[in-house]
Amino acid sequence: MKVAKGRIVSTERLFGSTYLTWFDAPPLVSGASPGRFLMLRLDADSDPLLPRPMSYHGVRPGGEVGILYEARGRVTAMLSQKPVDTEVLLWGPLGRGFSVRPRAKNLLLVAGGMGVAPLVWLAEGAVAKGKNVTFVIGARTAALLPPKSLLPPQVKVVVVTEDGSAGHPGLATRLFEEHLPRANQAFACGPHAMYESMAEVVRRTRSRTSVQVLLETPMACGTGLCYGCAVETRKGVRQVCRDGPRFGLLDVF
Repeated sequence: MKVAKGRIVSTERLFGSTYLTWFDAPPLVSGASPGRFLMLRLDADSDPLLPRPMSYHGVRPGGEVGILYEARGRVTAMLSQKPVDTEVLLWGPLGRGFSVRPRAKNLLLVAGGMGVAPLVWLAEGAVAKGKNVTFVIGARTAALLPPKSLLPPQVKVVVVTEDGSAGHPGLATRLFEEHLPRANQAFACGPHAMYESMAEVVRRTRSRTSVQVLLETPMACGTGLCYGCAVETRKGVRQVCRDGPRFGLLDVF
């Protein structure tokens, strides 16, 4: 883990209240990978005092790291309005990211809401290695869907909206069940309710496909000191910040 002052290089509103911010923070590039996260604090004397965990959305040449987020809380709303060259306090990379098996040829990715943030980078890396990627993206309505330009053209994108305003009507879990039999591995990021439904699908179909998910919990430190992110798993109590945020689906749900 490294601590750095990240200088804002750019902030762009992509859709709705979702923004993409890039920071110049070379120390936080080494060791970063899809599924890992960093902690962000707006400045040393800021209010709110506690930092916020943010998934890595990607890295760029020159030592830049990006985060994709919805401006819905105090910190993210403030961050979205910070001007270029503003410095914020960052530390990371933290946690365990996704683990893709070298021989896994067909990957299934499932994003619910802002779960798309860490999965885009995973998709980019997978197609660069010649893997086939099916990306199921679920949202409440069409206005909350990310632009297709966010993903490489080689990715097969399957859209599902709860109100039926775009793509398939219903929930992402229905498409998860449809595409799971053809996947060598599956990866997901979204709300716990989505994971619970996915776990029901895996048990009912007796699928043996490995499914990895990212857990999101409140964190005060991100380093394992406060135990504020402890969760029950099949293997006992684990900390999301140190033992996760990547877990096996059935280990938790």
